[in-house]
Amino acid sequence: MPRKTLKCLFGVDEGSRANRKVVVGHRPCPSNEEIIPPKFCDNRIVSSKYTVWNFLPKNLFEQFRRIANFYFLIIFLVQVIVDTPTSPVTSGLPLFFVITVTAIKQGYEDWLRHKADNEVNKYKVTVLEDGKAIQSESEKIKVGDIVKVEENETFPCDLILLQSHRDDGTCFVTTASLDGESNHKTHYTVPNIGSDLESLTATIECEQPQSDLYKFVGRMDIYKDSQEPIFRSLGPENLLLKGATLKNTKVIYGVAVYTGMETKMALNYQGKSQKRSAVEKSINAFLLIYLFILVSKALVCTTLKYVWQSKPGQDEPWYNEKTQREKDTNLYLKMFTDFLSFMVLFNFIIPVSMYVTVEMQKFLGSFFIAWDKDFFDPEIKEGALVNTSDLNEELGQVEYVFTDKTGTLTQNNMEFIECCIDGFQYKHRDARDELDGFCDTDGPVNKVQQKAGREKEELFLRALCLCHTVQVKESAEQDGLTDQVDGSILDETPSPEERGFIASSPDEIALVKGAMRYGFTFLGLESKTLKILNRSKEVEMYELLHVLNFDPVRRRMSVIVRNGSGETVLYCKGADSSIFPRVKREEVERIRLHVERNATEGYRTLCVAYKRLSPEEYAQVDEDLKEARLALQDREEKLTDCLQPSGDRNGPDWSYCCRRSVGVTLQLLQEEAAETMEALQGAGIKVWVLTGDKMETAKSTCYACRLFQRNTELLELTLRTLEARGRSREEATP
Repeated sequence: MPRKTLKCLFGVDEGSRANRKVVVGHRPCPSNEEIIPPKFCDNRIVSSKYTVWNFLPKNLFEQFRRIANFYFLIIFLVQVIVDTPTSPVTSGLPLFFVITVTAIKQGYEDWLRHKADNEVNKYKVTVLEDGKAIQSESEKIKVGDIVKVEENETFPCDLILLQSHRDDGTCFVTTASLDGESNHKTHYTVPNIGSDLESLTATIECEQPQSDLYKFVGRMDIYKDSQEPIFRSLGPENLLLKGATLKNTKVIYGVAVYTGMETKMALNYQGKSQKRSAVEKSINAFLLIYLFILVSKALVCTTLKYVWQSKPGQDEPWYNEKTQREKDTNLYLKMFTDFLSFMVLFNFIIPVSMYVTVEMQKFLGSFFIAWDKDFFDPEIKEGALVNTSDLNEELGQVEYVFTDKTGTLTQNNMEFIECCIDGFQYKHRDARDELDGFCDTDGPVNKVQQKAGREKEELFLRALCLCHTVQVKESAEQDGLTDQVDGSILDETPSPEERGFIASSPDEIALVKGAMRYGFTFLGLESKTLKILNRSKEVEMYELLHVLNFDPVRRRMSVIVRNGSGETVLYCKGADSSIFPRVKREEVERIRLHVERNATEGYRTLCVAYKRLSPEEYAQVDEDLKEARLALQDREEKLTDCLQPSGDRNGPDWSYCCRRSVGVTLQLLQEEAAETMEALQGAGIKVWVLTGDKMETAKSTCYACRLFQRNTELLELTLRTLEARGRSREEATP
């Protein structure tokens, strides 16, 4: 009975903990099930700590949690209650000043947070209600509302992409404010939505809010007339996160699934607990030492007093006779009050003025940081912003710096340099000097001036043109046919025949442009059809059947396409550690040496593989993929299992028939990267480089940016070295 009552009152069902159900546009669905409208939070964002009502008690509680403030409060109370040799004003007034200054400082900083929250919550957005576009405030968006977002606007909540102005149903976003990545990410509309959102009747079942920016599992049920509902899977590629910005797309429409403090951006907010700097922690440590000294002095003085008064005639001198009340007071109580009196008498050992100075320095120092011209960025025309002055001194206490490699130490600009096909290495020259594309090769290690064959070369180039998520810029967007990855121009003066591309990774643009130099041009994706222009200037069309995007776990990307003759092919590209275990063993050894050599030279290497699928194999994979995509539990694991090698799953032999290695070089280090690295090391800061590239590539970059010197002793601790060391120990054991 109580459970049913709660369901009626709050609209919560028993399965709500696992999934949530969202009604798109708040339009009822023709379902036999009675749906109790769930209760979701509003779209207000709150990053502040205080309100008008709780500021005084909450701030006082936080301040008196500090050891120093609590100590001075105790001293003040002792002076008020006990007969002490000093006035309560001597400790009460400085304490009041410290508390007041700190409260004003923290109140001002929280007022700035309130102001920023108000700007976000009152931001005007466009919401579709009964087919009409209505201007509303961001904080009034409800789960299920259909929201319109225009180019360069920030998404007001977490949205499922329903409709895009682009013909291919995609849009591009940047998530720099969420994860620091400035590259363009491609997101896709849900299929079978149609162009008329007014008549759309659908529900979304998805997971409860969670903080992982790259994980989302859901399913949309689309109802059309009296037909059975159409089920479409939803993943991270369909979810537009609050805080991300729409780019290179005029307008999109999306339905709100997470709002307010349930958005992924809000869930990643680390809370509003008061932070303690290293300086304050060290002051507290010294304060405990001085408190021990103070208590010791008070105990010694109290003891000496009663030892001296124990002598005859010393307890009650003629000029200071005891009153009757003093004579009747308990001895132990007198000793305790005398101890407190000595504590008050010697409390100057902990200077309250120091805490006043520290608080004033923090408050005024935050203004100097904001005014510092060296912190001003002329490109974005913004300076440093101090969110909390409690941590100013932490800027000088940094011991470790963790940095990414690609895009941080190196420029986010890559160029196709060379490749290896069936063990034959091809080096790029000026394409204008090449009559038939690949005309220069040094062959495998023990062969020179040999080629892999035209058929295999073209198969390799087709793989580069088909296995990616690159989008061709529309003519209105190209602005001189430039390529864009992170908002910056990658190729200012491209040749007239080149096209502009947009991609989430510079690797993919480099590979597509590399294939274009050798006669295979990617023309774009239209209605699930990939178009490429081959060497013979003929347009080849491929039906895009399935795409498994790259992720850090699989470390590879796969596409399944069908050509004009009806042949189904699986193409795959990724890290060698992910590709090698899935290809025929005899293919691996012929090319491993090329991969390691390219990595040692500082190239970024990718491996490409393919497999022709029989109708039976594709039918099995198609069924498995569709079933996995509709799963709401363990979807990622099920998708991964669909294309595992035969040893890991029941099904056809998934060993790829052929594979190739591609070298893509990072052209330059970032400006002054080496000088910055030397300056950090000179300041005693330890720098860590984090990368997913091969060990050899990482070493080459570290030497180039002067993190490693030629005389640096390197200790390599990897799975490969551990396995090799284990084998050597086994061989050495008699």
